[in-house]
Amino acid sequence: MIKHFTHITFIFSILFSASLSEGWAQAYRIEAKINGLQDTTLILGHYSRSNTQFIPKDTAKADATGKVVFEGKENLPGGLYVILFPGNSKWLELVYSGKEHDIRLDTDTTDLVGKIQVQGSPENEVFYAYQKRLIADSRTLKALIDEKSPELAQKQKETKEAFQKYKKSLLDDQQALFTTSLLKMAAEPDVPPAPKLANGKTDSLWAFHYYRNHYWDQFDFSDKRIMNTPFLEPKLNTYLHNLLVQTPDSIILAADALIKKTEVNPDLRQYVIYYITNQYENPKTVGTEGVWVHMAKKYYLGGEMDITADTKKRIAEKVRSMERLLVNKPFPTLELSQPDGKLIKANDLPANYSVLFFYAPTCGHCKESAPKLKEFYDSYKEKGVQVIAIATERNKEEWTNFIDTYHLAELKNAMDTKNTVNFYQDFDVVSTPTVYVLDKEHKIIARKMPVEQLGDFLDFYQRKMEKK
Repeated sequence: MIKHFTHITFIFSILFSASLSEGWAQAYRIEAKINGLQDTTLILGHYSRSNTQFIPKDTAKADATGKVVFEGKENLPGGLYVILFPGNSKWLELVYSGKEHDIRLDTDTTDLVGKIQVQGSPENEVFYAYQKRLIADSRTLKALIDEKSPELAQKQKETKEAFQKYKKSLLDDQQALFTTSLLKMAAEPDVPPAPKLANGKTDSLWAFHYYRNHYWDQFDFSDKRIMNTPFLEPKLNTYLHNLLVQTPDSIILAADALIKKTEVNPDLRQYVIYYITNQYENPKTVGTEGVWVHMAKKYYLGGEMDITADTKKRIAEKVRSMERLLVNKPFPTLELSQPDGKLIKANDLPANYSVLFFYAPTCGHCKESAPKLKEFYDSYKEKGVQVIAIATERNKEEWTNFIDTYHLAELKNAMDTKNTVNFYQDFDVVSTPTVYVLDKEHKIIARKMPVEQLGDFLDFYQRKMEKK
């Protein structure tokens, strides 16, 4: 069922562990007979939000026949569990609903899914029946492809339709099972045929919008066991980065609507808020830092997240700093000194576009970026682009040596010789190099832009402006 489990992170302490374990007081016993294993220690644990995170719950040793028993006096939290083999090379999944307390599995290392037999667990009977059917259909289609069958297209259609019919029947008949919830959560929305437009043509965007609008339909936000499955993070990541228009307004609207769905599950709600906020503190898409500001103000500073007074203070300071440095905001006044002692305002250069390159002369990454910055400037200066390299450290000798070493004298160069600027607090220069791009009106059009992407970004931005 889970395609990738390339590395496992053992989490022995997690924010939600205690609360997710509450309410399960009955003992558990999980017995597995695994032919091919003998005299070795196995680990029982569950996924935690993704298939790369694993929380161990118990260990037991398999005897000479491959029999291993995990048991305890207190019940385990429900979720999708893994019996992990030595070396992390193989694992056996099992559904633990929290309601089945004596589960027995019998299988073989040569074919863990195909040879498995289940006793005492309707959850796992359905779980493995589904996987066996999926594998069988996949093998049938692969054989047709290998044979270059002329009936391939028709057989693919028939096999898909038969599987969908099987799946619907299974889910309808087993609605009370946690396995059913898992299969629904893992599935993608079934998109019906797109309706015709007035002109008789098919709306090319209808299927995408339907998929996005129904993406969370089968996700049971009320079930605490969701946190102990591998589905939450991948679904959040796909939704945020692949299904939403990457502008702050669109993301914020969708994020607030999604968080509202989690009101029935406080632990899930806290994690979803954390995850979305974390995605946009240093976002993959230029100009979406406004999402972080919104999340920080509404959910962290608003009192919903349980944070210390010191953390709250630091978040508030970062919000104040970032709010005035978001895309489309005018860059704040920044007056600095040039090598000849003359003053220069970094936010007021006469240029079609201004690139502000904040760096530390002793920074290794800055030294790597400097030649690329010079190359960019040489290619774009005829297009009305100005570059100002701003040293964040205040050692004049190191500053001038950096300018000479990397041949930056033709650029604008500046430093805070008066020691009046807090680059971290006032301009969100958390690390160096940090790059801002301003338009002719000195509004921010990009921030935290890698130097090697400056050329492509300006070309794209200029084309976009020309279309307006």
